[in-house]
Amino acid sequence: MQIQQGETNQSNEELQLRVMRVIARNPEISQRALSKELGVSLGGVNYCLKALVEMGFVKLGNFTRSSRKLGYAYILTPRGIQEKSQITARFLRRKMHEYEAIEAEIEQLKGELDDAYPFSDPRAGL
Repeated sequence: MQIQQGETNQSNEELQLRVMRVIARNPEISQRALSKELGVSLGGVNYCLKALVEMGFVKLGNFTRSSRKLGYAYILTPRGIQEKSQITARFLRRKMHEYEAIEAEIEQLKGELDDAYPFSDPRAGL
């Protein structure tokens, strides 16, 4: 299966949204913890965060975790908050279209079963 450019952009955008949602809840999360939570490679998370910083959607801040260790905080910028809202709206529209398509396909499949088995209920186990 060949991935189209639009599909790649959608998956990148979905990853950006997932990352922004997590860092909005927990700005002090480590890249390793973020990677684990999202089920994405550490390199993928690092790449995504760098892109979000370069686009001005996320700002990197320092904080002290203990007396010896310095940590980072990922803060959504006003532009990042706006972009997160826009991506969320696009994501929701896309998922609603997918949901409606699946719902229509389910109804079609139910009809096909009803046509194939008019005197019994083949869907009894569903």
